[in-house]
Amino acid sequence: MSAFLKLVLLISLFHLGSAARSLSETSSDQTQQPSLKFQYHNGTLLSGKFSINLIWYGNFKPSQRAIVSDFITSLASPPQSKPTSGQPSVATWWKSVEKYYHLLSSKKQYSLSLSLGTQILDDKYSLGKSLTARQIQQLASKGAQNYAINVVLTSSDVLVDGFCMSKCGSHSSSSSSSHIRGKTQKFTYIWVGNSETQCPGQCAWPFHQPIYGPQGPPLVAPNNDVGLDGMIINLASLLAGTVTNPFGNGYYQGPKEAPLEAASACPGVYGKGAYPGYAGNLLVDPTTGASYNAHGSNGKKFLLPALFDPSTSSCSTLV
Repeated sequence: MSAFLKLVLLISLFHLGSAARSLSETSSDQTQQPSLKFQYHNGTLLSGKFSINLIWYGNFKPSQRAIVSDFITSLASPPQSKPTSGQPSVATWWKSVEKYYHLLSSKKQYSLSLSLGTQILDDKYSLGKSLTARQIQQLASKGAQNYAINVVLTSSDVLVDGFCMSKCGSHSSSSSSSHIRGKTQKFTYIWVGNSETQCPGQCAWPFHQPIYGPQGPPLVAPNNDVGLDGMIINLASLLAGTVTNPFGNGYYQGPKEAPLEAASACPGVYGKGAYPGYAGNLLVDPTTGASYNAHGSNGKKFLLPALFDPSTSSCSTLV
């Protein structure tokens, strides 16, 4: 079987799981513009001031935790100093999500503000090193549940159901333990795994050669950590999906069981000119040779996925 046919087979098999960052979205052959228009399914979008709480499960170095926390901080504000004017930032990328809110017909003004919340460390593997979806939800519930997105990050030695077999991460919602005005509330959460040792060719592309498809040389990771830089790509995609389709009835294309969301509708696209096996025309750090498309806090650089622009029905990139 040719490499191309293997890639197509991989995509058909792994485009599974509701609201998941599936393997087909990491280095697929579907880098062309989406042919379907996004639909709004009359559900609630996240609105208001939300904190993003990080639940670290397993062994993470302080430097690795800093990569993620600086990315979250970067969502709200552009870097304090830019090398030159006009440089793209994480905040600029995130601002594109506001277009989904502008399309709502309601007279109510919707807005969303994100900030870094609390961080919880579970480096003793309290639930073991093999986790189910139910246990991911259990870990997510450790964070605050009102106006919060709880992000569970599992280290490279932790197995999670479906990880590397059908998905690189997922987002979902659950009933909150607190009640407001007698009503049970829901909170949203995200899970992302570190694929450095388990499946970097699937979940950390383009910083690692893909298992199938065109075999171009991998890009140099902007933070010199293939696993964590891959996690940033997946976390960014899932954050965009969480706020625009938090409860399965927001914005998405295709079936509810396997929706294409704001970022997952543009698989494998990071810069203009992207095609199968090529992430696009990216910025390159002259010192390290690392590829990136966004500046962030504390001098960090990141590679972020293209977002589907609902006003033009096309994939929009920073560079």
